[in-house]
Amino acid sequence: MKVQSAMFYFPEEVIEHIFSFLTHHHDRNTVSTVCKAWCKIERLSRREVFVGNCYAIRPDRAAARFPGLRSLTLKGKPHFADFDLVPPDWGGLAGPWIEAMARSCPNLEELHMKRMVVSDESLELLAHAFPNFKVLVLVSCEGFSTDGLAAVARSCKSLRELDLQENEIEDRGSRWLNSFPDMCTSLVSLNFACLKGEVNLKSLERLVCRSPNLKCLRLNRAVPVETLAKIMNQCPNLEDLGTGSLLADQFSEAYVSLISALQKCKKLRCLSGFWDASPLCLLAVYPICANLTGLNLSYAPTVQGQDFINLIQHCVKLLRLWVLDSVGDKGLAVVASACKELQELRVFPSDLFAAGPTTVTEEGLVAISTGCPKLNSLLYFCHSMTNSALITVSKNCPNFTRFRLCILEPRKPDSATNEPLDEGFGAVVKTCKNLRRFSISGLLTDQVFYYIGKYAKALEMLSIAFAGDTDQGMTYVLNGCKNLRKLEIRDCPFGDGALLADVTKYETMRSLWMSSCDISLRGCKTLATKMPSLNVEIINEWEAEMEENLNNGVAEVISNNNNKHFNNGNDERKVEKLYVYRTVGGPRSDAPDFVWTL
Repeated sequence: MKVQSAMFYFPEEVIEHIFSFLTHHHDRNTVSTVCKAWCKIERLSRREVFVGNCYAIRPDRAAARFPGLRSLTLKGKPHFADFDLVPPDWGGLAGPWIEAMARSCPNLEELHMKRMVVSDESLELLAHAFPNFKVLVLVSCEGFSTDGLAAVARSCKSLRELDLQENEIEDRGSRWLNSFPDMCTSLVSLNFACLKGEVNLKSLERLVCRSPNLKCLRLNRAVPVETLAKIMNQCPNLEDLGTGSLLADQFSEAYVSLISALQKCKKLRCLSGFWDASPLCLLAVYPICANLTGLNLSYAPTVQGQDFINLIQHCVKLLRLWVLDSVGDKGLAVVASACKELQELRVFPSDLFAAGPTTVTEEGLVAISTGCPKLNSLLYFCHSMTNSALITVSKNCPNFTRFRLCILEPRKPDSATNEPLDEGFGAVVKTCKNLRRFSISGLLTDQVFYYIGKYAKALEMLSIAFAGDTDQGMTYVLNGCKNLRKLEIRDCPFGDGALLADVTKYETMRSLWMSSCDISLRGCKTLATKMPSLNVEIINEWEAEMEENLNNGVAEVISNNNNKHFNNGNDERKVEKLYVYRTVGGPRSDAPDFVWTL
């Protein structure tokens, strides 16, 4: 208390300067709750805002609270949208946010959005409303076209970064690249690897030529080797490169130019792309591999077998590696022997239905853990796993902060003993004390959730599928994981008892997602009644059945202040999808007909 009292003697300018050293949004949020004076200083001096759920607060309220905002990060649809579990028209509209920022925060310079619906009209407004706009990052977004990109390119004179990752973009021609004005020389990062259409190669070359500070350039597969070589000759300071198509004939002019260009890029540290890579072009890449710290081959189905082995043996400084499971256990064993500094590994399925010898198993994961003791982040799709392998991996790599393992066959047991995988995943949470994100699969009982609740004290996000026996499993997690922020559950036997065991827990969490579980309409209504500060949304896609019930007088939808409440004579009816999230904005106004807010 003495320290707090002493702080009141400092001028506001001094306190604001002290606050500037608090770079994490959690710390800024905390100091704003100390007193009214600090809240005022913090809100007026806040330059960066992170909104993990775009419906947690209304856009106009966020804009009014932080008028000096320079950078905004938004997340929209629930994470399970990546697995097609969220209907396409669910929501997550970027338009209201951009409109609110245009009215109240004209000095906005950066906008980062993930899983949002972005229209061309919103991008046009963004392009004209913020004269100093510099950074646009869109990840897993949809709803816009290359016309919207053209508006941003044309009007944002100070644009430094245009980063498009995993978006669904309507291609209306390649002229958008030609929209960058001739005076645009500020680009530092340009990523359009997710675009599927053709590229205006001449416009691309001219843009790169007048961007001397370009450090990150990720191209789509429509860019041929000839253009890639020309571009790299203009960008010797590149640090991050996403190649186009890597196909060339030996001794061809394009191949010779590629070798020459690669030799000039002394600062290159990250490589991705390799859409269509021939062994000859891979050979040209070898000389620059020794300094690589990042390599993304998740879109390179042709880089496998001996080609992969020859490439990876040169990457001795690699920290981050993304690959397809077609590299096999043999390929992962080579990674383990060559990449001793590896910290992040992601192994994606090349074919969800393949179970042949080319896919990875527990053997590849054990080899990685043995050779790469610094590994702290894992995403691993496989067809089999054992408890002994998971125990070995956790002992070899105790510094995991992210551990996501997906066994592609639901409820598959230990492939050696036919037992549940409880002890293996239990070993992970017992050993890895700093684990923050955890995704588990396979045959699992309530015992694994007991381990999670007891040992995973730092856990912030948990994803569960096809697991558990009773409500007690979910209760273990809610009672034990004090730092839990996001809980995602699908196809588990958890019901109303688990949902309502400790409803106050949801006030400290960002969101809860449950689909194909055993919860009822009655349980959801009870939760909504007990916790009015939460939005309790039921996603019901049975529109035909719903209409029939309405016609028969069985169900009634009551509209009250644009909030939809579903009252059904059968409260025991099972709810297919439930999304619960903390909010200060109340029920959202853009909910479609199949979303009912209780």
